[in-house]
Amino acid sequence: MKYSFMSFSCPELTLEEILKLAEELGYDAVEPRIGSGHAHGIEWDTPIEKRLEIKRTVAAGNIPLSCLATSCRYADPEACPTAVQDTLKSIDLAADVGCHRIRVFGGKIGEGLSRGEAIDLVADSLSKVAERAAERGVFVCMETHDDWCDPKHVAAVLEKAGHHNIVANWDIMHPVRTGHATIDESFETLKPWIKHLHIHDGVTEDGKLRMVPIGEGQIDHRQALKRLLEIGYNGYISGEWINWEPYEVHLPRELAIMKEYEAELT
Repeated sequence: MKYSFMSFSCPELTLEEILKLAEELGYDAVEPRIGSGHAHGIEWDTPIEKRLEIKRTVAAGNIPLSCLATSCRYADPEACPTAVQDTLKSIDLAADVGCHRIRVFGGKIGEGLSRGEAIDLVADSLSKVAERAAERGVFVCMETHDDWCDPKHVAAVLEKAGHHNIVANWDIMHPVRTGHATIDESFETLKPWIKHLHIHDGVTEDGKLRMVPIGEGQIDHRQALKRLLEIGYNGYISGEWINWEPYEVHLPRELAIMKEYEAELT
């Protein structure tokens, strides 16, 4: 398996520092979060000369960019046209820096929309960016998140979009913590489209999620790995830890746990 982590673990580090950290810790890639003011310098307004410099820097090392994590959301009709344009910009940014995936959300469903109408709206929005994604060699990965924690709803969007470059980012926590699906149910539903993963663990206390180390919460990461190994998954498994412990604490520990699980399974 190939392991990555999002820049939310260390938003203060430059790209060069993140790449060096990943290599020192034994990670296989890093996932920059764009639009959140992180110090890595990969943003929509990054000029083309700087983008190409970033691409050369990454290509010269051993740590690629697994994905660009965006905040693009489509399920609200008022915001949807802007989100489509932002997605096109994100696709171009990813391609320019040599990254082959972007993460997007379905987003909060607009007031008055039925689930079916929301599925149609999100699928139509993603269809509008599909050809640009294909031309630029980028997969647009819709996450199991927000109003789309139920894998069946994400699958309905992806099936309706019906394009090779419109795929799933399986965040393995959200379907479980919201009670929509187990790890096995999520995997079976999303299996044809899984191109990226987000991992983290937590427990729900008084209706709120509290992050805990992998293996101490509600999420069965070992079972997720088992199912991915069954299909020879060759994408990235990316840790997403936001405003949590210092990166020096959680990054090496979480990777060690995942590699221990993998060793047990193989």
